[in-house]
Amino acid sequence: MLLSRDYVGYMAGELVKRLVATQMIEAKAPEELVQRIRRTMLEELTVEDRLNEEVRQILSEHADEMRRSGASYQEMYKKVKTELARQRKLILR
Repeated sequence: MLLSRDYVGYMAGELVKRLVATQMIEAKAPEELVQRIRRTMLEELTVEDRLNEEVRQILSEHADEMRRSGASYQEMYKKVKTELARQRKLILR
């Protein structure tokens, strides 16, 4: 993840503060809204981390086959990651 959890919390707080200040939204419980936004942002930021872990798992399960065929780990990593991202309609950085 590129951003620290503390910074994500700060950004969520600032977002709610500015939206309320400019009267773009009304929030009866701003702190609850900040927490919901923070959780959503963290979830979105960790999508690629979870995808990378899944790719590593898949490749470790097929390590013997890759060794026998002489496939490059880096090339297979890119291909598997790209394919999983395409299947799940993810946009990666």
